[in-house]
Amino acid sequence: MKKIFSDKSFLVFTGMALLAGYGCYAKGGMEAVLKGLSAAWDMLVLVGSRLLAAFVLAGFVQVLLPKELIIKWLGAKSGLRGILIASSVGVITPGGPMLSFPLVAALYKIGAGYGPLVAYLTSWEILNFYRAVIWDIPFMGIKFTGLRFFVSLLLPLLAGWSAHKISQLLENASKKNKE
Repeated sequence: MKKIFSDKSFLVFTGMALLAGYGCYAKGGMEAVLKGLSAAWDMLVLVGSRLLAAFVLAGFVQVLLPKELIIKWLGAKSGLRGILIASSVGVITPGGPMLSFPLVAALYKIGAGYGPLVAYLTSWEILNFYRAVIWDIPFMGIKFTGLRFFVSLLLPLLAGWSAHKISQLLENASKKNKE
């Protein structure tokens, strides 16, 4: 509990929520505040259950996947191989950010490097097969979807490689500052 109150993002969001609550009260009194709290509850029920399932999955991933395996295949020293693997997995991962971000956080905690994690997220965001089938093809057609996929194909690799190199530079600079 002590950790929550020292988390700056929690404090900022809590402050913003309190200000918004005050704004609701100033605009429409207690009825507006209750209406806002009711909408928040509805959203918590809808999103909270998904987040809970994603966090449980992320926790299990941390326990099930051996740290050595993640470091070998997706770690900071996995290089282009790790970036390619992560990019490929991003293409086929179903679900939205409520699944992907807890999964990335879990992989990071057990040793995945920045390059593969950035490659995974970039691939998941722009090349995802499920997103293409559900959104791109119905709205824009197969020709547009194929073109968008083709021109975006190298972006996860470029993003992952860039993140890998930048993280190495930052790590080296940090080591020099400690000396």
